[in-house]
Amino acid sequence: MSDLSRRLLLATASGIAFGAPTLLRTAADAADRPRGGTLRVSVDQAVAKLNPLLTRVNPEYLVAELLYSALTRLKPDMSAEPDLAESWSSSPDLTEWTFVLRKGLTFHDGSPCTAADVVATFAAILDPKVGSPARQYIGPVAKASAKDDSTVVFSLSAPYADMPVMLANTNAKIVPAAIAGGNLARLDREAVGTGPFKLVSFEPERLVVVTRNDAYYDKQRPYLGRVEVMVFPDPTAEGSALIAGDTDLMLSVQPTEYARLEKASGVAALRTPSGQFCNVNMGCDQKPFNDVRVRQALALCVDRPAMVDLVAEGYGTPGNDTPLNPAYRFYTELPLKEPDIARAKALLAQAGHPNGLTATLIASDRPATRTQLGVALREMAKPAGFTIDVQTMPHATYLDQVWKKGPFYVGFYNMQPTADAIFSLLYTSNAAWNETRWNNAAFDKLVSEARSTIDEAKRRTLYAEAQRLMNQDVPSIIPVFFDLLAAQRKWVEGYRLHPRGAVFRLDEVSLADDAPRRG
Repeated sequence: MSDLSRRLLLATASGIAFGAPTLLRTAADAADRPRGGTLRVSVDQAVAKLNPLLTRVNPEYLVAELLYSALTRLKPDMSAEPDLAESWSSSPDLTEWTFVLRKGLTFHDGSPCTAADVVATFAAILDPKVGSPARQYIGPVAKASAKDDSTVVFSLSAPYADMPVMLANTNAKIVPAAIAGGNLARLDREAVGTGPFKLVSFEPERLVVVTRNDAYYDKQRPYLGRVEVMVFPDPTAEGSALIAGDTDLMLSVQPTEYARLEKASGVAALRTPSGQFCNVNMGCDQKPFNDVRVRQALALCVDRPAMVDLVAEGYGTPGNDTPLNPAYRFYTELPLKEPDIARAKALLAQAGHPNGLTATLIASDRPATRTQLGVALREMAKPAGFTIDVQTMPHATYLDQVWKKGPFYVGFYNMQPTADAIFSLLYTSNAAWNETRWNNAAFDKLVSEARSTIDEAKRRTLYAEAQRLMNQDVPSIIPVFFDLLAAQRKWVEGYRLHPRGAVFRLDEVSLADDAPRRG
């Protein structure tokens, strides 16, 4: 293992955050925390999806987490802890999992939350017509059934050791059975959850306001009285608002803004290693990327350490064309690909492009690192004969017209809690977001066997082979992993950057006595 990999692995495992520390209180003094007040959180894109089964981007995940609960929650070490379920157990062969709900759970409308609601929610998740990303993400669930009002039994089609972790999925929030059974459109504009906050107002492009749920199952949490999620399309204006004290927490900071915020008075800049990455997706079912030699040639143009400097401003680590890095349990270190322009030219010629190849690469404008990566790739690939036209478009247009459809575009993804989760989200043939259409049967088999295997050593071997196959076949180029960057006013207490990138736990946050008492 390289020194860089070892540093990332140790830092992630121990929960160390580089830069200014977050301000945490212990459980012992939780009862003495200041209560009430309004936390203003800034985000860089619209909260277009309110339905928790369909959310896609971090601001949407944040709002869904405020309003809804899942059966389990994801801790910073990627293990599961109780949420709506107070306990769980499995059959010896891991093909049946039983979850016991807390007593007295209620939805925001006052109706009880029972096992019937959990069963109906998962029926909706498993329905292809609903289109929830959780369908492929939660594992080999055949069906969910209610043993009684407080007990849910999941029957699986194969053994699955990761079940409690995967039920903490961002899209596996529990909704009422009356809505899940055919009225899901209702959740496009209103929220009926069991989460720590209740919806006050929803303006997707500008502001989402939530208020404390006094009926939340944990009577200590949340500490805040109100959260306002404010949309700032311009990252410089967003940073300036935090510096001025007009906002309290900046959910995500661009590398170009981090140094400015790090130096600002009264601001704590936050940083933690993660498996978050940008990738260059290539449609493996369309010319020219259906030829593996073209994909391999492009991958050989990339100077990966330089990508860390150019795209992540040094706040990251090199990627090697698999979505796993040392932050993942089953990561396998492979020799880092180095630029080889002569070999890239030869591969292009063998693929029928002796005079080079022209292609249009699409990048969303959120986050801006997508375009930065595209421009860096364009320049690195020129000497090998690639002529790449980088086109940036608004994120909403990208989601509607390019994402999961285009042949050549820049993606951006958070770390997932397990190797199976990231593979099953993006790269297996039945992946929820099968962007590359790689559809490699050998890879599918390796991932399937690994998720169904209890033996730790065998799982490690299977995942290692899957990573080697992906590194060789290059369905997408993954040149850089990002450290997560955020910033807060120093009066914000209890916030901790989660390496998953899509988990926020604002119910644990409070405002110090000297914070502005808004609202």
